[in-house]
Amino acid sequence: MFVDEVVIKIAAGDGGDGCTSFRREKYVPMGGPNGGNGGHGANVIFRTDEGLKTLIDLKMMKHIKGDKGVNGKGQDRNGADAEDVVVKVPCGTTITDIDTGDVIADLVHKNEEFVVAHGGRGGMGNHAFATHENTAPEFSELGEPGEKITVKCELKVLADVGLVGMPSVGKSTLINSISNANAKVGAYHFTTLNPNLGYVQLKDGRSFIMADLPGLIEGASEGIGLGDKFLKHAMRTKVIAHVVDMGAEEGRDPKDDFEKMVNELSKYDKKLVDKPHIIIATKMDLDAAEDNLKDFKKAYPNEMIYPVIAPLEEGLDDLIIKLQDMVDELEEVKLYGDDEIKESHVLYKFKNEEPFTITKENGIWVLRGKEVERLFYMTRFSEPEGVERFARKLKGMGVEKKLEELGAARGDDVQIVDYVFEFKN
Repeated sequence: MFVDEVVIKIAAGDGGDGCTSFRREKYVPMGGPNGGNGGHGANVIFRTDEGLKTLIDLKMMKHIKGDKGVNGKGQDRNGADAEDVVVKVPCGTTITDIDTGDVIADLVHKNEEFVVAHGGRGGMGNHAFATHENTAPEFSELGEPGEKITVKCELKVLADVGLVGMPSVGKSTLINSISNANAKVGAYHFTTLNPNLGYVQLKDGRSFIMADLPGLIEGASEGIGLGDKFLKHAMRTKVIAHVVDMGAEEGRDPKDDFEKMVNELSKYDKKLVDKPHIIIATKMDLDAAEDNLKDFKKAYPNEMIYPVIAPLEEGLDDLIIKLQDMVDELEEVKLYGDDEIKESHVLYKFKNEEPFTITKENGIWVLRGKEVERLFYMTRFSEPEGVERFARKLKGMGVEKKLEELGAARGDDVQIVDYVFEFKN
């Protein structure tokens, strides 16, 4: 089953909790703190695998969750890091953050990796907080929550040459004749429902990948017919090969077909029209083909046109040599520039904002921000020293001063995440 688009929820592992513990041994009166740190939570990593050609495995998963890091223990025993979750995807997979619409990764190379969600840092044990001023801290940290994100994964097939054309113009027959593909062939519309990839090897040892893409019809750019199910797969190709039925077997005008194809490509993405291209004139064994070809050449004198009879393998040698030469001269297609791929920081979405923000909503002062939320999640409120550290940290960030400037009064409610505290200035 060919699956080229999946929406999936991902949750990296939380960090392990730090430990509050003291060395207690006979004849050792000043044992001191010995609580270990928690381990790092599992990252969720996508890695490309050349053997995969579909996203069906991801579709079956629906939700991916990393394990929590191991909690720290007494006797200065740190918790182990959780093992990263590695998810294999096909080369050509684009990952988009559903919430923001930003493309966060475009994985095209063999064994390329991307951390989709980072595991949380392990909380520090009380041994790590020992100082000259406080030699026996009675608090430790909880583990940092792992990042959570919902992403859309889209497979845009990797091919050097993409065959585009109206339904039943002979694309499948063509790719079967010049490659190792086994595309389905039939005398009806939309025989090809999924992209077919074929490996084309020349006698001189050179080779390229050709994709037979689902039939294009007018309105495809707006989702009519197979719509962008076809068009997105043409984006990565170096060369567009327009396949035109010169025999007009379906009763269509070859010139009209070509104009419609170019128009649909332009509507979907101007980059498709700007790609190097050639025209393959198929079904040249039909009665009207020669006359139609003459008219076509008059209408488009500057186009490169290669007449073929695919079932008889006539004209194929010149065609594949030309395609190979074009592929060799062109650089690898890069769909997204460096400025178009956004850095992913998905649980705390405040990386480029102020350290914190304060708003008044329904009579409650609401405090938001990456650092304050992380501090909140990692504070063990059952330990008085931990609570004191929490308040001291907020004050050091300037939260108390900012609340006073905004008019907060003693006894006002202040909310962080889902918890409400009383403001004491």
